[in-house]
Amino acid sequence: MFLHLGKNFVIPIKDIIAIVDAETINRSDDTKNFFKIAEEEEFVYKISDEDIKSYIITEKVIKDKKGGKIRKSIMYGSNISTITLYKRAKMNNDFLCSL
Repeated sequence: MFLHLGKNFVIPIKDIIAIVDAETINRSDDTKNFFKIAEEEEFVYKISDEDIKSYIITEKVIKDKKGGKIRKSIMYGSNISTITLYKRAKMNNDFLCSL
């Protein structure tokens, strides 16, 4: 299943590692540094120009040219709250369980 992050942008739920509330980032020096480094190294993709309410941390496995596996991490900044994203993901999971 997929999770809609806003602006017609969806990602596979299986790729999600964490969904972080944007306001909580500044509460810890370690978290601030993590997000600062992620932005500097261009791992952050902002879906919307509006206020970012949540960050979705993802990782996917991609095959390289030699057949090996590479893990690629991307963080998406979304203007949708963590609660709404959680409800959407749960709704998808409940749908799968009912099949």
